[in-house]
Amino acid sequence: MTPSTRRPPLPETLAVLETRRSVAAAGLQAPGPDAAQTRRLLAIAARVPDHAMLAPWRFIVIEGAARGAIGALLSDAYRDHNPDMAPEKREKFAAIMGRLFPAPLAVVVVSRPVGGTMIPDFEQQLSAGAVCMNLLTGATAMGFDAIWVTGWAATHRAALTILGLIEGERVAGILHIGTATETPADRPRPDVSAITTHWSPPR
Repeated sequence: MTPSTRRPPLPETLAVLETRRSVAAAGLQAPGPDAAQTRRLLAIAARVPDHAMLAPWRFIVIEGAARGAIGALLSDAYRDHNPDMAPEKREKFAAIMGRLFPAPLAVVVVSRPVGGTMIPDFEQQLSAGAVCMNLLTGATAMGFDAIWVTGWAATHRAALTILGLIEGERVAGILHIGTATETPADRPRPDVSAITTHWSPPR
């Protein structure tokens, strides 16, 4: 039997994982990924653990003029579905919906668990979450900045209809990708030792 050979470490990959941080969507501008880079990022995103190879997720790409068009639809939908909100507050949030896609590229990751299998929905939803994380990491490795968000546009039925989701589908995340206007300071990270235990057999 041929002994296994450990693959060599990848310091650059580790550095990407150790330094990745989110950048607010409003702080993302051109350049963003071109068509070839976007295809590559989606292929990277789809390379995740997927029990039974169900591919229980799909992508919606929003770029170019589509960003303003969908923002206008979401803005109108927010007004229509919040008639009892104070007008000033309603207009404030409707305006935010209109500016929801400032980055050159947005990818909506849609979770769509496949029924009739032995794979629990929860496990399939976790796979969709892994897709979002791969997309963030891939964008960082490609030299771009990104953020993973949800919110009203990812949860309200009117917004989901605008996005084109059907029954049984949910938004796992909206990923905004572009180039940061400025590098944000890193936020405090968890103390790993405080949230780690080592299991041992009971005595």
